[in-house]
Amino acid sequence: MRKTRFLAGASIVAAGLLALTACNSGTPGAAPAEGDGTDTTQLWEVASDVSLDGSPTYERMVSADKVVVGVKEDQPGLGFKDPVSNERGGFDVEIAQWIAASLGFDADKIEYKTIPSANREQELVNGNIDYYVGTYSITDKRKESIDFAGPYLITGQGLLVAADNEDISGPDDLAGKIVCSVTGSTPLQRIRDEYSPGDTVEYDTYTQCLEQLRAGSVDAVTTDQAILAGYVAQEPEAFKIAGDTFSEERYGVGLPKGDTVLKDHINTLFNDGGDVWTALFDKNLAPSGIKGEQPTADE
Repeated sequence: MRKTRFLAGASIVAAGLLALTACNSGTPGAAPAEGDGTDTTQLWEVASDVSLDGSPTYERMVSADKVVVGVKEDQPGLGFKDPVSNERGGFDVEIAQWIAASLGFDADKIEYKTIPSANREQELVNGNIDYYVGTYSITDKRKESIDFAGPYLITGQGLLVAADNEDISGPDDLAGKIVCSVTGSTPLQRIRDEYSPGDTVEYDTYTQCLEQLRAGSVDAVTTDQAILAGYVAQEPEAFKIAGDTFSEERYGVGLPKGDTVLKDHINTLFNDGGDVWTALFDKNLAPSGIKGEQPTADE
């Protein structure tokens, strides 16, 4: 059987530092170098001689000579598509690239599909994407139709407030305050059911909530803290995260049901690649001020 190769541990960091002068600024899937934050250092090599016997998803990738990945494109720091350059970046996107590299596919062999949250399971069931990486919480209901690798990130519901707000440090401070979230979301319902805000308002997108927060029409925006962290990193002078999380969300890689071989491969990649995970977290999510540790992938 052929063997998969990828960089891990201290060898990743050493190889990355040696390769610094050969890397282009903004290389997808790379961690930032010291300095102005624009140079990047490649953290992995594309594997060769890969064998995943018994994985129909991997066989489909090989046959198509590409990887089709479902992602988000409106979440800075996680999954974001630049409207000017059309380049994608963020923690989730780079996790997807890391997985692809471990399977023998370089970044130019990845086809991204922006999939709405409501359609993710069906796209996997229909075989339209090979895997999905995009703030995808692992739930028992979803496991009825798909599988998950991971978790690769554990987050929870949080609150976003104006940078100069000193009144809100957690959900218990919402009395008399107006909180915004998206229509039909679990975070919005949790705020209504478990806490006592002065009022709640809802919109179709978080962008609309951010506009209301910026204008002072609402006091806080609520969703997963990892998502909020991206908005803080993008506009640290305007927003900050208030307090700690008050739920638990375990983000996983969505996979076709029954592909245990691919799931085990990805879990091994995560568990053996702690330095990569840390570098990607520090690049994409830590600038917002949140802290995190890599969870053990065991789904």
